[in-house]
Amino acid sequence: MSTSAKRFLIRYTFSLDDDAVADWDVHVATFISEIENDPALCGRLSYRCLKVRDSHDSLHLAEAADDEAINTLQGRESFKRYPAQTKRVSGGSVEVSPLETIAETK
Repeated sequence: MSTSAKRFLIRYTFSLDDDAVADWDVHVATFISEIENDPALCGRLSYRCLKVRDSHDSLHLAEAADDEAINTLQGRESFKRYPAQTKRVSGGSVEVSPLETIAETK
């Protein structure tokens, strides 16, 4: 995606018990799969979930080609539930930061 892409960093600390981690991981993987299999989003939206090693801190990186891709995602049923579910697993504390590119490799 180009440097004109819209990028966001979502940060939170997983606050549910350790038994719930695997369920959440499956939920996130399903959400990402839905994006990949959506013809209107495929190639226009990148979404990645990362975990800080030996921690309960999670980072999600979202990159959309343009505002239209963001609007399309926000209109999907799976996304409409996703922010509330993320807030639930974080105990209510989710930070979403828009990112600006300073420099990057090709």
